[in-house]
Amino acid sequence: MEKKILFTSEYVSPGHPDKISDQISDAVLDVCLKGDPNSRVACEVFCTTGQVVVGGEITTSTYVDVQKIVREKIKEIGYEEGMGFDSNCGVINLICSQSPDIAMGVDKGGAGDQGIMFGGAVRETPELMPLALVLSREIIKRLTQMTRSKEITWARPDAKSQITLAYDEDGNIDYVDTVVVSVQHHPEVTQSEIHKTIIEEVVNPVLKKYKIDPEGVRHYHINPTGRFVIGGPHGDVGLTGRKIIVDTYGGYFRHGGGAFSGKDPSKVDRSAAYAARWVAKNIVGADLAEKCEVQLSYAIGVAEPTSIKIDSFGTGKISDIEMADIVKNTFDLTPKGIENDLELRSGNFNYQDLAAFGHIGRTDIDLPWERLNRVDLVKFQLKK
Repeated sequence: MEKKILFTSEYVSPGHPDKISDQISDAVLDVCLKGDPNSRVACEVFCTTGQVVVGGEITTSTYVDVQKIVREKIKEIGYEEGMGFDSNCGVINLICSQSPDIAMGVDKGGAGDQGIMFGGAVRETPELMPLALVLSREIIKRLTQMTRSKEITWARPDAKSQITLAYDEDGNIDYVDTVVVSVQHHPEVTQSEIHKTIIEEVVNPVLKKYKIDPEGVRHYHINPTGRFVIGGPHGDVGLTGRKIIVDTYGGYFRHGGGAFSGKDPSKVDRSAAYAARWVAKNIVGADLAEKCEVQLSYAIGVAEPTSIKIDSFGTGKISDIEMADIVKNTFDLTPKGIENDLELRSGNFNYQDLAAFGHIGRTDIDLPWERLNRVDLVKFQLKK
């Protein structure tokens, strides 16, 4: 009898109701930062059948056309008339200004809130990410591209994928146990066509990209309920910040609980989580460990992190405490230091693009926290 450890990660498409909310929140943030890089933004979105509500606290010197942002984003995602949700929906704007009590601490360089953040890296893929998350994300990315280009004519914007990997007792990946894909579709398409198209044109090319033989997959579940016509906010309400595991590591590493979307870089929920990924990736990139998780914590209004913890899961070449000391001497993990080093107010990338296809482990965008630009410095600190 096989003794395998099964681990699963999922991903959702940009047309998922929660992801629509995330993208609108970050689209508002992008407009604010491009017009006023010092903007303070905390934007939340609720979407349902025929309605989008945008709320939160924003302090900025630039004009934000919330209605235009909402309608353009819904069109881009692909919702059209007849789907129960489209760009002609109602838009309610409930945005107000940020509390001056919070601004007092942030203005002097402190964190915008207390909290704990995690980041990680592991040698399962070239991008040093968990394989289950990467595969599930790549499946959704390919499906979305084919839907928008009309290569798949019957597919609609809402979709989910899920990958289950089988690990041996030594922690090595043995095979892909289960692939799950659910995709919203036109009512006239047959389930056999959906099944054939998803496996042959979407899943198999992704598996082959990561040198996995599709013939070795043990189980497929494609639209397992048998029908998925009603989707998006017409089928289920969407809220900003409900896909925090999808946004990061698919549950492979721990999560502090704070969402990213709609928050400017003074919010350490976002900026410190990016920094923790940057630290972990450079530790693994410097060959100090095969697998690394970084925990950071902050107090509101205080600049320096209240703690830095490293967990190398027994793969470290030095102790985790020694690694934490190297991190302290190599990375500026104050909110201002993170903002500057990771170019978080530069406008060099759009946060809404991260909300669509993930904030961590991206290879299609030059994200500063994905750069291995501290590897040499980490190695230098090791020799001291």
